[in-house]
Amino acid sequence: MASGSQLDGKVAIVTGAANGIGRAIAHAFADEGAKVVLADIDEDAGEEVAAEISDRGGEAMFRYCDVGERLDVRNLVCAATDAHDRVDILVNNAGVVSREGDFLTLEEEEFDRIIRINLKGHFLAGQAVAQRMVAQVEEGGEPGTIINMSSINAVVAIPGQVAYAASKGGIKQLTEGMSLALAPWGIRVNAIGPGTIQTDQAETVNSDEEAKRVLLSRTPLGRIGKPSEIASIAVFLASDGASYMTGQTVYAEGGRLSLNYTALPLAKKKDGDKEKEV
Repeated sequence: MASGSQLDGKVAIVTGAANGIGRAIAHAFADEGAKVVLADIDEDAGEEVAAEISDRGGEAMFRYCDVGERLDVRNLVCAATDAHDRVDILVNNAGVVSREGDFLTLEEEEFDRIIRINLKGHFLAGQAVAQRMVAQVEEGGEPGTIINMSSINAVVAIPGQVAYAASKGGIKQLTEGMSLALAPWGIRVNAIGPGTIQTDQAETVNSDEEAKRVLLSRTPLGRIGKPSEIASIAVFLASDGASYMTGQTVYAEGGRLSLNYTALPLAKKKDGDKEKEV
């Protein structure tokens, strides 16, 4: 493990840390000297990531947490403070995509599931950690920072992921509201808005050449992003290098938002009686 310096001694909670972007962020934070508290509902994978970090000389612990459950979130924050006495960084990364595609037939329960995890989860974790951070400042400690995980879909929607886009748009506004509310204590709140990143959620692109062709046609850099590229942004936002940034969403999407057209029509591929959006 490389000796880090940007986050030396900081205590960071990362939700959704068992896989994908969350896993990459947890590793990157540990590499920069942070003590990482990983949270997820996937206990086996979460414990595995904590072990990976420890094996490389870092400091990490895992705690089960369903971010949509207030008690789980409170227990997570208590576990972090019991172990380390404080929390300096929160990365609100836990999120899911919709299992249903068609807006006209989208079930209420599925819409509620997406909002509960993606948006309510950010609120619950953000509020619980912010309360702890405010107390730390009032006790003479340094202000902390919160990083929310939004998406390019906060700006550009996908017909087959209406609930997901709504949740990510909400996270953008939640980030701005939190940043204003917490500014008096010097606590910074920013967000990251990834484009398509090579995670399990993007697995369809790997297995469907047409889907990949359409995706890359509207991505000027011509490739899919890597979790490590999002993790590097999280490290920056958590560091003193971003000390005058708050209320911002940093989009890492290969240039897609700069396009004023779609190079190819939105692809719809029949899969039985359902359509898959890409």
